[in-house]
Amino acid sequence: MASPSTKPDEEARKAYEQFRAKVARTVYLEQLSPQVTEAVIKSALSQMGKVEHVELLPNQVMPSANLAQAALVEMETEKQAQAVLSTLSDFPFMMSGMPRPIRAKQAWPRMFPSRPTVPGKKPIEFRWVKPGEQDYEKIKAMVSKANEQQSERVALIKAQMKVEEQLAHEQQKKLTEYYKRYGIIDKSVGDGTIPKLAACYGINLADEI
Repeated sequence: MASPSTKPDEEARKAYEQFRAKVARTVYLEQLSPQVTEAVIKSALSQMGKVEHVELLPNQVMPSANLAQAALVEMETEKQAQAVLSTLSDFPFMMSGMPRPIRAKQAWPRMFPSRPTVPGKKPIEFRWVKPGEQDYEKIKAMVSKANEQQSERVALIKAQMKVEEQLAHEQQKKLTEYYKRYGIIDKSVGDGTIPKLAACYGINLADEI
């Protein structure tokens, strides 16, 4: 019989093993449109297996902006997760008509906002460092550098958004033109214009099909 002190350790170990199994059958998707929902992802990936759970992850650099999201998608089995990774690596895959193909990679533990502690590992402790304490100036410089890099990332993201908005506009314009052309052709076939023109110019439509 296990002692009371070892029982919590055993339960923690089992919980972490289950978590790692979940990680193995989970795929991380990025470059998702803000319009993509859980239902859209489940429908898109259903051809590769059963989607057990979808967790949408907001952009942390600019959480209030209309930016691409990411998602953790748990499949029913690890084999199905590998099928998703293989398919999305071999072929461009788009959701909700966005101009950027989504990217997929194998999930790893730190991607999960809620995860169990590694058994035997001490939790990380945090505390505020006050002026005058050891390493205060070093930490202050690190924070300043991090804020500077954050500003650079925001600028890059805004530039990327501008390019993608322009690309989306151009794609929509082309799509509208194609619909107009197909409409003209469909109307011409329906009202007999094409057969009349063919007869006028001596063209046998049966030979052209």
